[in-house]
Amino acid sequence: MSEVCQCHKTKERSDDEKKLLINRLNRIEGQIRGIRGMVEGDRYCPDILVQASAVVSAIRSFERELLQSHLKTCVITDIREGRDDIIDELCITLEKLMK
Repeated sequence: MSEVCQCHKTKERSDDEKKLLINRLNRIEGQIRGIRGMVEGDRYCPDILVQASAVVSAIRSFERELLQSHLKTCVITDIREGRDDIIDELCITLEKLMK
């Protein structure tokens, strides 16, 4: 029996969760394309900045959704299985998100 490399964790997501996350990413991608169009169209700086702020907000919303899912699934499962190192990983992740 071959061992599976644990250097890259994966997570199986439900079809609903994938659909929700992909929809959010598609909207963000569309917003980015819109901003590029504004730059190409020589739009006024404050108008572009407002749209850029909306993208940042959308990304933060995506992060919250993903983090919430991670806490409710991966973190809880790992703790229940005695893998307390997930807490250290979570702290590192939260530190990166808060920069």
